[in-house]
Amino acid sequence: MSDSSQAMNRRHFLAGAGSIGFALAVQPIAAGTIITDSQSLETGAPAIDTGSGAMPGYYARPAKAEGPLPLVIVIQEIFGVHEHIRDLCRRLAKQGYLAVAPELYFRHGDPAKIADIDTLVRDLVSKVPDSEVQSDLDATWRWAGAHGADLARAAVTGFCWGGRQTWLYAARNRQLKAAAAWYGKVEGPVNTITPRHPLDIAAELTVPVLGLYGAQDQSIPLASLEKMKAALHKAGGDDDILIYPDAGHGFNADYRPSYNARDAVDAWQKMLDWFARHGAR
Repeated sequence: MSDSSQAMNRRHFLAGAGSIGFALAVQPIAAGTIITDSQSLETGAPAIDTGSGAMPGYYARPAKAEGPLPLVIVIQEIFGVHEHIRDLCRRLAKQGYLAVAPELYFRHGDPAKIADIDTLVRDLVSKVPDSEVQSDLDATWRWAGAHGADLARAAVTGFCWGGRQTWLYAARNRQLKAAAAWYGKVEGPVNTITPRHPLDIAAELTVPVLGLYGAQDQSIPLASLEKMKAALHKAGGDDDILIYPDAGHGFNADYRPSYNARDAVDAWQKMLDWFARHGAR
């Protein structure tokens, strides 16, 4: 395909971004948004049995792979499983993984239809209990095992809201080989919805977690990350937190102004290396 044809396809794609699945709260979509095709992939929408309803989502996997595939559970941003999260699943599938992103707000509403982040947090996100999310991640784990995943080679990753949930799930599911948490908060107020935070469970971690953060992130103070580093060091596990000096919150979100291409590319490769190093490959 010529460069001009690729540019035309990108313009058509971005022109219809809202209708094909980018959350309304993140419009407009950046012109440089990365688009990963589904060539040689099988993609679809799972119906994940949670015991209290079928949870939708998105999965991607190599189309003609033989034998069970290594697994990555992809935990959504605060904006839900919109097009960016689906694209990340396709990127992982191109690396040979079965990648599945469950719609973890499905009982409470559709984040893609909410046009501003304050309303999204107040009317939806704040009503989703950690206990429900973690149970639904267990259901995703079971679904993946029944649909071609090798659970002996499994990892979890998550972004923003999902980065925090990644730390929590790494403490919960000790069968995971590795985890990568992207700019998820590590401490904060506790209540019945969020009774514990990553800093509270650092001593319980047996799954090695790679934390990927930006020093310019105004929502996650460096002091919080230093406390998390100290707690992890005290626990003595094989965990690490990388802090990119020039990156802010959402530095991997290529559809937004927060995107930092250099650091995103580096962090993505470090995540893949982390998974391979710890047996999730």
